[in-house]
Amino acid sequence: MLIVNPAARGGRSAEPEALSAFRALGVEPLVLRTAGPGDAARLATTISGDEPIFVLGGDGTVMEVVGALAKSGRAVGVLPGGTGNQLARLLGIPLDVSAAIRALHRSATRPLDLGRLADGRHFAIAAGVGMDAAMIAGASPVAKRWIGVGAYVLSAVGPALAARSFPVRIEADGKVFEREAAMAMIANVGSVMGGRFSLAPGASPNDGLLDLCVLSPRGLVDGAALALRMLRQDLRDDPRWLFVQARDVRIVAPLGVPAQADGELLATATLHAVAVPDAAQFLVPKR
Repeated sequence: MLIVNPAARGGRSAEPEALSAFRALGVEPLVLRTAGPGDAARLATTISGDEPIFVLGGDGTVMEVVGALAKSGRAVGVLPGGTGNQLARLLGIPLDVSAAIRALHRSATRPLDLGRLADGRHFAIAAGVGMDAAMIAGASPVAKRWIGVGAYVLSAVGPALAARSFPVRIEADGKVFEREAAMAMIANVGSVMGGRFSLAPGASPNDGLLDLCVLSPRGLVDGAALALRMLRQDLRDDPRWLFVQARDVRIVAPLGVPAQADGELLATATLHAVAVPDAAQFLVPKR
């Protein structure tokens, strides 16, 4: 069973390649295509049975399906068809669609914690306010289509140079923190981009906890130094970095501060998330 988002960067163009790869394995998938936001979740819940559902699209499309199937025990196979493809990178899935299908054929299943926001939306990587969301908002569809993840790199330059801080109030399992921050993130993983960029060293998506990461650089030079430490995965004991693990996290930022969840922009700068242990089941390549 294959759900395709034709609007994703590699959705429509990779569909023939995906079908060819499935057929080479003796599989003729039922193909369902999305036409707009929410379609992937709706389609996932209308497919009966317990066979895995493959999703060809970006992380947002995958997470629609994963959220709809949360706690159902049904597995999701991620086929990279988006720009960042952070879920595929996290799960060790090849970024080539044909190779991904071969790797996931007769594969293993891995449970993963999820974060659940107050509106019912789930995230597997992170939800946050500030610089990360500004980077996503600044990446144009044209740039994403032509240069892929490089669009996010280019888009990050503006927010990084500006390094605008805002007041943020955080509650983590009842403990209150107030900071001036450039970014406040509720992460479910310790790093992104295949482990190259550290968010929360030592964090695990299978520990039943969410990982609060707040970055508070003071100006451009300070921000560059902090970014370098994130690349080196050496953030511990840095006063510009707050890291707290909790099961229930609430972030309140001023109106107008951008927010995102797994790369999808949100309409509010107030995030309230709870950890949902082992909520998702993903197909992963056998080691």
